[in-house]
Amino acid sequence: MSRRQPPPAGVGNTDPEISVVVPIYNERDNLEPLHDALRWALQAQARSYEIIFVDDGSKDGGRDVMRVLAASDPHLRLVFFRRNYGQTAAMAAGFRICRGRIVVTMDGDLQNDPADIGRLVERLDAGFDVVCGWRRKRQDRMATRLLPSRLANLLIARVTGARIHDTGCSLKAYRSWVVRSLHLYSDMHRFMAALGVGLGARITELPVRHHPRRAGKSKYGLGRIFRVLADLIGIKMLIQFAAHPIRWFTLLSLPLFLLAPFMFLLGFVKLRGDGSWEWFGDTDMGGVAAGSVAVLFAANVFLLGFLAELQIKVSRFFRQRISVTAREASL
Repeated sequence: MSRRQPPPAGVGNTDPEISVVVPIYNERDNLEPLHDALRWALQAQARSYEIIFVDDGSKDGGRDVMRVLAASDPHLRLVFFRRNYGQTAAMAAGFRICRGRIVVTMDGDLQNDPADIGRLVERLDAGFDVVCGWRRKRQDRMATRLLPSRLANLLIARVTGARIHDTGCSLKAYRSWVVRSLHLYSDMHRFMAALGVGLGARITELPVRHHPRRAGKSKYGLGRIFRVLADLIGIKMLIQFAAHPIRWFTLLSLPLFLLAPFMFLLGFVKLRGDGSWEWFGDTDMGGVAAGSVAVLFAANVFLLGFLAELQIKVSRFFRQRISVTAREASL
């Protein structure tokens, strides 16, 4: 899927303190100023660092620019995707190879300000596990970006319990254990704060600067709303029911189990016009059939939950056995 540059030579064998992961897609004209701004901001931290540019299949010639930058900066590492896989895949690839104790993510369009990285890291040092940027004065169009984003943030906060004003801001800082515990797919990068809540991470947010786009075109449109809604359902399940899926499936099957007796009753009882009822002499097979279908469907949903619960328990058991065997082999 990707071609990866080896760790930079001349930086030393010790792992850096800060890793900055930047997904890139057709941002050729922003690469040099972005790299310069990142170097200035990170050198001001007086901490060891690395910068990881993950090129998500760009076709604007930006890869040649990145190679030139990497040749002159041993702190810069590159990951090249053979085609466009999306921002979530790009972030996941950066998380797999980053080595820092602190991991910072940001967009590659220079709308996020690298100068805010130091403030985010300070909040991590105060005891938080995730610090989310809040674009309080966002420089985007109201109809196509700001209004849909505000509605999405309200919905995400309501559903997931992550009380964050701006879940879509890519400028975030994490302790490395958080990003290494995430299993990202689809467009899940938008919900990383909510996933952190599910992991028990301590989360806060910090107002950050947001600049108008200097060059290139936005990669987002109104079409992403439907993907966000679909992923939100999956996030709700992951946060609340991933450890015990049988609870989720039982919740889904319970209404059908409760409805089935009433459907069966309709097959044997006739309601009169005056409100009284009487037993049928002959059974109404329509009500009996509806009740039977409801029971069978509810039972199947419950069994799916039971199988999912069993799979999780078995997986945990074998992971524990493997861990114990590895420890014994090392003695």
